[in-house]
Amino acid sequence: MAKFFKSLLLTVIGSIVTALFIILIFFGVIASIASSGEKETKIKEGTLLTIDLDKVIKDRSVDDPLSDLLGESPFSQSQLGLNDILKNIKKAQRDDKITGIYLKCGNPQTGYATLSEIRDELRAFKDSGKFIYAFSPMYSQKGYYLASVASKVYLPPHGMMELKGLSSQRTFFKGALEKIGVEMQIFKHGKFKSAVEPYMLDHMSEPSKEQTITYVNSIWNFIVSGISEARGVSTTEINLLADNGGMFSSNDVFVEGKLLDGLRYKDEVIAELKELTGTDEDEDIEQVNLADYKSVYVPRESKGLLKDKIAVIYAEGEIDGSDEDGINSEKLSKTIRDARRDKSIKAVVLRVNSPGGSGAGSDIIWREVKLCKEVKPVIVSMGDLAASGGYYIACVADTIVANPATLTGSIGVFGMMANVKPVANRWGFTFDGVKTNKYADVPSLTRPFTNDEKALFQGYVDRFYDVFKGRCADGRNTTKEAIDEIGQGRVWSGENAMDRNLVDVLGGLQTAIRIAKEKAGLESARIKEMPEMLSPIEEILKDMKSEAKAFMTESLLGVDYQKVQQLNSIKELHPIQARLPYELELN
Repeated sequence: MAKFFKSLLLTVIGSIVTALFIILIFFGVIASIASSGEKETKIKEGTLLTIDLDKVIKDRSVDDPLSDLLGESPFSQSQLGLNDILKNIKKAQRDDKITGIYLKCGNPQTGYATLSEIRDELRAFKDSGKFIYAFSPMYSQKGYYLASVASKVYLPPHGMMELKGLSSQRTFFKGALEKIGVEMQIFKHGKFKSAVEPYMLDHMSEPSKEQTITYVNSIWNFIVSGISEARGVSTTEINLLADNGGMFSSNDVFVEGKLLDGLRYKDEVIAELKELTGTDEDEDIEQVNLADYKSVYVPRESKGLLKDKIAVIYAEGEIDGSDEDGINSEKLSKTIRDARRDKSIKAVVLRVNSPGGSGAGSDIIWREVKLCKEVKPVIVSMGDLAASGGYYIACVADTIVANPATLTGSIGVFGMMANVKPVANRWGFTFDGVKTNKYADVPSLTRPFTNDEKALFQGYVDRFYDVFKGRCADGRNTTKEAIDEIGQGRVWSGENAMDRNLVDVLGGLQTAIRIAKEKAGLESARIKEMPEMLSPIEEILKDMKSEAKAFMTESLLGVDYQKVQQLNSIKELHPIQARLPYELELN
């Protein structure tokens, strides 16, 4: 009994301490919000802009006081917005008080298309006559690709640099599902539509390998060409370094190969920066970080009040999926409708960074994009992903802009349904019931499809694929037959897609905005980002929910939350899916 009361007391005390901790966090966040007004930051002549990109980089910044207050935690993950990064590098370029950039980008967590857009803006900054110094204890392959554009790239003598080429690996669930007695019933149209392969195979199909080899090689060639141009080293030499051990080589090899400017400790790099900025040896360099620099006022290049606007509408995440950061088709449609009706908005840039998702949701968004295009120019800017449903909502635009490293296309459709009857029977569960009509219980998790039902489901999938082809053919001024030749669920890089008339221009968000201005007949315009951001409190609650799920899954089960999420999403799938063939990740 004494042990029981002792345990009860400890539980109560623990609960009280936890509650107090949460209350303190809450009031700390409120205080942070209250003190984070639009107060202008002042900087001095000769200031260095320090940019730390070793974070998750999304298309758009979010106002997350919890992350600002706690930094990295199980409930909060530091994120940056591509929009803010580009905006502030461009601002620093015309800011006479900024002499250069100190760049930390050892391990940025984003795709190569996003990195390419940042890299282009950094190159413009450097071409203006200012310097960029990159330094990190280690460079991932993505990190080095970004750093390679700098005036000087340094690594500590015993740091690590990754250079090895690209790979793409899948996880297959077929064997695991068979062991627990779950049968996946699969319907698809498109031989390259490989989203269902993890549930029906234990290896990549030949069409899946074929398309993957094509786009992986395309993206790698783009990366190597960028490094080659920036560092003055041939692509052959870069590939030779990658093939000869890359990250396991001596760092002297990278210096001799001109991929690094030297091996330096941080104090040595700081000493060089002091010389460049005219800072005395015993003084600190004047510097400002990216977060504070957002509040530094620098006059615009254009004078006067700009009444005309270009709307930049962000469509990021899975369409009508379970992802906390996904695209809600009804909400996004309303945002596009609002932009169409706003007379001060002269053109729309739709920024798509999506693997696709619900076919019905994609069609709802497509309709609003089409209606908007009828009254004002609509330009699509593709991010890291704009595939399947992501391409569906883009295909009707006046102009489609993609980065060479964008993954797009994947014009195909699939549907699937689990049959849990075998595992249920194994545990003694059986099912019985009644119905008024032949198909009243379709679809069902507790029995397999009949042949008639399979034919109906496959017909449904085939009809939607025909609709998908028609949308693309109309949007791209071609035929369904031409779309089918490059469709069938096949994924293309942005560069591949350009060659196949799926994309009009290679470039990034800034390219799309420039085209939007041209088509609207504007020399200058204000940028209005849409939809409206969540309030700080709403952002906190959303982040805590999603991060807590990941933390608990990985802590308790010891497995990657993304894999569990992928399996769990099966039960939430819309009957017809237009999405990428798998969870894609390139090193």
